[in-house]
Amino acid sequence: MAVGVWGKRISIQPAAQKSATYQVVLVAILSINFGIVFFDRNSLNFLMPFVQPELGISNTQVGILASALSLTWALAAFGIGLVSDYTGSRKGLLVMATLAFSACSFVSGIATSFLMMLGARLLMGVAEGGIMPISQTMIAAEVAPRHRGLAMGVTQNFGSNLLGSFVAPVLLVAVAATYGWRHAFFIAAAPGLIAAVLMWLIVREPRAASLGAAQAGPTKGSLSLLQAFEERNVLICALMGVLLVSYLVVCWAFMPLYLTKVRQMDSQTMGWLMGTLGASATLGSVLVSALSDRIGRRPLMIAMPLIGVILPLGAMYFEGSVWGLVAIFFVGWGLNGTLPLFMATVPSESVEARHSATVIGICMGTGEFLGGVLSPSAAGYAADHIGLQAPLWIMVGLTIGAGLLALGLRETAPRVLARRVPSAP
Repeated sequence: MAVGVWGKRISIQPAAQKSATYQVVLVAILSINFGIVFFDRNSLNFLMPFVQPELGISNTQVGILASALSLTWALAAFGIGLVSDYTGSRKGLLVMATLAFSACSFVSGIATSFLMMLGARLLMGVAEGGIMPISQTMIAAEVAPRHRGLAMGVTQNFGSNLLGSFVAPVLLVAVAATYGWRHAFFIAAAPGLIAAVLMWLIVREPRAASLGAAQAGPTKGSLSLLQAFEERNVLICALMGVLLVSYLVVCWAFMPLYLTKVRQMDSQTMGWLMGTLGASATLGSVLVSALSDRIGRRPLMIAMPLIGVILPLGAMYFEGSVWGLVAIFFVGWGLNGTLPLFMATVPSESVEARHSATVIGICMGTGEFLGGVLSPSAAGYAADHIGLQAPLWIMVGLTIGAGLLALGLRETAPRVLARRVPSAP
C-alpha cells in the first residue's frame, strides 16, 4: 500500500506475471542498453584532457558542455515520459532513442570546434533522456513487486556503471592515448546499434492492464507537475535528484581535470581511478537496491549520500598511496546506489501505477534540469576563478544536503510496509 497524490491509500499494482526467465532477460537487456547510454554520455568527460587542448575549451565551456546534455536530457526525460504514458508505446520509443544517441556519439567524434561539440551533446541529451523513464516503467509492469527495488537498481545502475563508469574511462582513455580521441568516440557509437536490434527482437510491449490502464478513480487522466509534487515523496525525490545529479555531473566533468592538473596524475592512472567509481556503483546497484527491499528505502537514502563526503575530501587531502585513494573513491561513490531509489523506485511506489513513467520522468528530469544543467556551469565558472578545487567543495555541500533531505521521506518498500501491518487475530 502507498499514499496517493490525493491522500488516499492506494495499492501498488502487481507486475504482469511473465515468466521468471523473461523478467531476468528484460532487466539484463535494459540494463546493458542504459550502460551503453552512459558509455556515450560519459565519454566526453573522460576524454576531456585530450579534447580540451585541441579545441581550445575553457573550464567554463567544459561545464557548459555538461550542462547542455543535461538540459536536453531533462526535457526529454519529462516529455518522452508523458508521451510514453499517453500513447502506451514503450518498445518503439526505446529502440528509436537508442539508434539516435549512437549517431550523436559519432558526430562528437568529428567535432572541430566547441560549437559543433555543443550541438552534438544537445542532440545526444534529446536521444538519451527518455530511455530510463521508459525502461523503469517496463520493469515496474513486468517484474514482481517483491523484487522491484533490486530490478530497478540493476536496470539503472548495473550496466550504466559497469560500462559507463568502469569500462569507459579505462577503454576510452587507452584508445585516445594510442589512436586519438576521435577514434574513441567512434568506438562508443557502435554498441548502441547492437542493443537496438536486441531490444527489437526480444523485448515485448507491456500489456495495458499491467501498466494500470484499467484503473478507475481520481487518478484517471494525465498527472500534472503540480499534482505530482503534492505527493511528498515525489517532491523530496525530485529535490534529492537536483543535489545528487549535481554531485555526479560535477564529479564526472571536473574530477579527471583535477586529478591530472592538480594532483599531476598521468592519464592512465586517472582513467583507472575514475574506473573505480564504476566498479563501486556496479556493486552498489545490486547491494543497495536489494538491501532496500529488505530494510527499507528511507534508511539507505539517508546514510549513503552522507558517506559520499569522503570522495571529494579524499581527492583533495589524502596524501597516501594511490591504492588508498582507490579505496576512498570506491566507498565514497557508494551513494550512486541510491539513484534508482529516488529517481524511480520510491516515486513509482508513491503514485498510481498508470502514472509511473510520468513521475519517474519528473524526478529524473528535475534532477537533470536543475542539477545537471546549472551545477556544471557554476562549477566551471568557479574553477576558472577560484581553482579546480572549487567543484570538489561544491560536491561536499551537495551530498550533505541530500542526506538531510531524505529525513523527510515516507517508507514505500512493500516488504517493510507489510511487516508494519498488524496480523489479523
